[in-house]
Amino acid sequence: MKGTETRANPEQEPTRCPWCGEDRIYVAYHDEEWGQPLKDNQPLFEALILDGAQAGLSWITILKRRAAYRAAFDGMNPEKIARYGEKDMARLLENPGIIRNKRKIRSVIENARSYLAMMEGPVSFSQWLWNWVEGEPVIHHFKTPAEVPTETDLSRQISKELKNRGFSFVGPTILYAFMQAVGMVNDHLISCFKHPEHH
Repeated sequence: MKGTETRANPEQEPTRCPWCGEDRIYVAYHDEEWGQPLKDNQPLFEALILDGAQAGLSWITILKRRAAYRAAFDGMNPEKIARYGEKDMARLLENPGIIRNKRKIRSVIENARSYLAMMEGPVSFSQWLWNWVEGEPVIHHFKTPAEVPTETDLSRQISKELKNRGFSFVGPTILYAFMQAVGMVNDHLISCFKHPEHH
């Protein structure tokens, strides 16, 4: 029958970066969050913590546990986390919803304290981070996943500065993944519908 052929694929999926595959949670994260400029202090703190938790694991593992992390760490409230003691450490190490790695859990507490110390300084955590890219996302034009770096001179610099301020699990690779996630750099491939060229 003629006329039906044109309706064969009415809802064609847009072209995305291949890393998100077809997992519903991953696709939603790619479409709605990854690479979008995030400038609020507490969500930036949370993003840094979750990227640190990812070290040695896949991001989807952490993404699927994000709600459990928020529940375990008082809504990712740095003021509350900074006051955690050994009882809290013990409680968190028993929590199957998060990555039960003693160094990673201790790092969250130390990072909350370092974050609060930065917030008492002349600029907020967000301003400090975004100043590295002059307040605007650095838009890249990568054609293939192989072109996308895992770390850069800038991520190495920021990593070093954060370590000097008492942060841990903020190595250059973790830092670059964080910069991609919070939109300090836009690393959507140019073929992806989320790349700024398509808007």
